[in-house]
Parts: sequence; structure tokens; C-alpha cells
Amino acid sequence: MNWILLIIAGFFEVAFAACLGKAKESTGMVANYWYIGFLVCLSISMLLLIKATQELPIGTAYAVWTGIGAVGTVLIGIIVFKEPATFWRLFFITTLITSIVGLKIVSH
Repeated sequence: MNWILLIIAGFFEVAFAACLGKAKESTGMVANYWYIGFLVCLSISMLLLIKATQELPIGTAYAVWTGIGAVGTVLIGIIVFKEPATFWRLFFITTLITSIVGLKIVSH
């Protein structure tokens, strides 16, 4: 169950990064709504991370959480914000995913 909470926390990390990107593109009240979304997603992500680390090793949990956030944010950047999908970006994202899976496998 804690791994599921950790994965959901990682998705909320992606969401708060996406909110920052959308706020950057927006002005006025629309930007404020994106900042509110950022704060909500940030809070949920942190609370779930705290809950997950009560049972999981902190080093592994934090690495997985940030890894999900990093991979997800890069993918959101490519898909939503039209950032370049170069070979090297995709290569290193794949390496990061492999490392996250490896951490999960070796964690007890």
C-alpha cells in the first residue's frame, strides 16, 4: 500500500510542476488559479510522501518520488509544453526509469 501512496505522491509532484508551467504561460486570475493548483498538488504530494516514508526506507522512497516527478515532468514538458524530445533527453529518462525500477527491486 505504501508503494501505491508513493507512486500517487509522485504523480502529484508532476501535477504541481505542470501547474507551475501553466501559470508561467498565464496572466491575471488564470495564473493565480494555476498557483492555487500548485499549492494543492504540492500539499497532497508531501502528505502522501510523509505517509509512505513511515514504512518505506527514506532513501529509496525519496529517490522514487523524485524520479517519478522528474520523468513525469519531462514527459509533460515534451507533450504539453512542446519541449524538444532529443535522443539524449529520452536516453537519460530511460536510464532514470531503469534506476527507479532497480531501487524498487532491491528494497526490502
